[in-house]
Amino acid sequence: MRVLFIGDIVGSPGRQIVLERLPDLLAAEQIDLAVANCENAAAGFGITPRLAEQLLECGIEVLCGGNHIWDRKEILDYLPQQPRLLRPANFPAGAPGQGLFVGQTRGGVPFAVLHLQGRTFLPPLDCPFRTADQALAGLPEGVRVVLVDFHAEATSEKQAMGWYLDGRVSAVIGTHTHVATADERILPGGTAYITDVGMTGPHDSVIGMDREAVLRRFLTGLPTRFEVAAENIQLNAVRIDVDPATGRAHQIARVRLID
Repeated sequence: MRVLFIGDIVGSPGRQIVLERLPDLLAAEQIDLAVANCENAAAGFGITPRLAEQLLECGIEVLCGGNHIWDRKEILDYLPQQPRLLRPANFPAGAPGQGLFVGQTRGGVPFAVLHLQGRTFLPPLDCPFRTADQALAGLPEGVRVVLVDFHAEATSEKQAMGWYLDGRVSAVIGTHTHVATADERILPGGTAYITDVGMTGPHDSVIGMDREAVLRRFLTGLPTRFEVAAENIQLNAVRIDVDPATGRAHQIARVRLID
């Protein structure tokens, strides 16, 4: 089976390129399962229920959040009602929503998506490594295809997670930093890995934000209001081929569409 994982969708430019280009991409690449990170979809910070439904209706099967998943207050009531929008699984017990989704592709292949958040240079949460152990131990029998969105800042923590889960999941996909890395590979145990899948949104920017405002922040040290940039819109993703019988990946390739 073939999986498409779309990098962090940023603001209306990111949403627009997904809505316009995804249907043709799914058909051209013969994608069986599409997953995306959406934590910056609402003007660069968080996501709303309306926007989540819009993305789910366009061909994305599961959406993952991240540290910005809580930025829109209306998402608190929505998360428990929409199992296909995930928040990181290693938030403490009692946080709204879930960090794991188990389903079937349209072709009937069972799959799971696990969403985790790192702890290095990010707010302290439960251990993502131990949380992954618990989640994998509780998967239903027969679920072989398992995708992990590891939303983390530090390259070292992402690489560590890749090695920790090698042979136990189909893919460990890094998100959060918005800059695509060139280290996609299949690890020895059959797990597809990339440190960061990149960003879907405006690339003439600083990680999606208007660069002039970001430069003012760096130069003055003063608080600055950030707005989503508008130029050089790209869709960054990875395409992963997985054996549905074993869950082992045998190919991963970066995908980049320019609007």
